[in-house]
Amino acid sequence: MQQNGGGPNPSGAQAGAGIAPNLAGALSYVLGLITGVVFLMIEKNSFVRFHAYQSILLSVAWIAFWIAWSIVSGILFHIPFLGFLAVIIGMLVSLVLGLGMLVLVIVLIIKAYQGQRWKLPFIGNMAERYAGPQ
Repeated sequence: MQQNGGGPNPSGAQAGAGIAPNLAGALSYVLGLITGVVFLMIEKNSFVRFHAYQSILLSVAWIAFWIAWSIVSGILFHIPFLGFLAVIIGMLVSLVLGLGMLVLVIVLIIKAYQGQRWKLPFIGNMAERYAGPQ
């Protein structure tokens, strides 16, 4: 993960939503896809747009992962004996991944509020490309 950016208010101006860009960037992660789209629609500031795009892309990747995980778990559940183990292991993995995602989102919120463009691998580069120049 890579860091770029300045202080708490990267551009020194208010965002299109009438709030500081660092706060708008942080709020982009709160409800994932929903707040990402909202801030993307109302914001022209590239810092906020970066965090909105990163929130959207992370949410879409997370949803796609859970769909695939559910399909695999459903298939493994129907295999005798292995199904029982798959349920137990699946529940533990789901708990760990869910908590990991929660921690990641909290870190992203903090980094955005500090005025940093903290890029996730792959997703961050895409978000930066979509958001436009700094």
